[in-house]
Amino acid sequence: MSEKSESGGAVTATVTHLGIAVAKAVGGVVSGSGAMFSEAAHSVADAVAELLPPPSPGPGARPAGEGRPPQYGPERRVRALLASVAAFAGGAVFAFCDGVRTLVQGEEPGDPTLSYAVLAVAFLLEGRSLLVARRRTKAVPPQRAAAPIGLVLAAGGLLGARLTGSGVYDGVASLLIGALLVAVALELGRSHARYLTGRPLPAGMRAEVREELLTVPHIEGVLELTTLVRGPDEVMVAAKVDFHDLASARQVAAACEDAEDQLRERFPEIRHVYLDPTPGPTPGPGPGRTGPAGP
Repeated sequence: MSEKSESGGAVTATVTHLGIAVAKAVGGVVSGSGAMFSEAAHSVADAVAELLPPPSPGPGARPAGEGRPPQYGPERRVRALLASVAAFAGGAVFAFCDGVRTLVQGEEPGDPTLSYAVLAVAFLLEGRSLLVARRRTKAVPPQRAAAPIGLVLAAGGLLGARLTGSGVYDGVASLLIGALLVAVALELGRSHARYLTGRPLPAGMRAEVREELLTVPHIEGVLELTTLVRGPDEVMVAAKVDFHDLASARQVAAACEDAEDQLRERFPEIRHVYLDPTPGPTPGPGPGRTGPAGP
């Protein structure tokens, strides 16, 4: 998927969320439900999040290169961190205030029919979005996982108010939606912040990467291996590799290409592979000699 199509998809998702927000607000006016207004704020926060870059670029993003080095990630994540947390925290404040107002003042429940219809359509759209996200990546964004939960909470508040004639259930639903938005804001913050400083792959996976490199023809040893996790599905691998003494320049180049292809096939999250042909310090006993592991 190209970067242009991904951008178009984000705009479409944003417009969809804003449309759902308007529908929820209209449903809130008709039914007098504060939970519906809280869910409208939830959808607005979702719309903002759709326009922000994720913790790591998607599979269709342009790779790092000249004028676009790997270091561009932290700056992008800082902006996304601040904006995403602010959006969901703002929605949470609105939901809390609306919930408290409903509990203190009390409101006569109105006709929830339109609200039920809006929630049903929104649930179908959010459920489809969640399934697509699970197919595309192992890590589902917290805002997408939370969207159906918010809809269920709002529906529960509407149902409780309808059955009892009391707005308490609606107010409690708004407070729970606010708590949900706080949880999403915190998780989004952690998702972005954990990649700001960078961290290596777990030791077991580093060992597997080293073993995979040693299966490539003409590679005799991995003298140094450095890994950097830049996102939930973006890993950088850099290694100093000892090639066979008799390998030609063409064979070395082909081995580098093969190594990159093999690593990406076995570990889809590996997005960048940098190999530095480096002669070993001394002739080893045979293929597979390795040096110290890097981070």
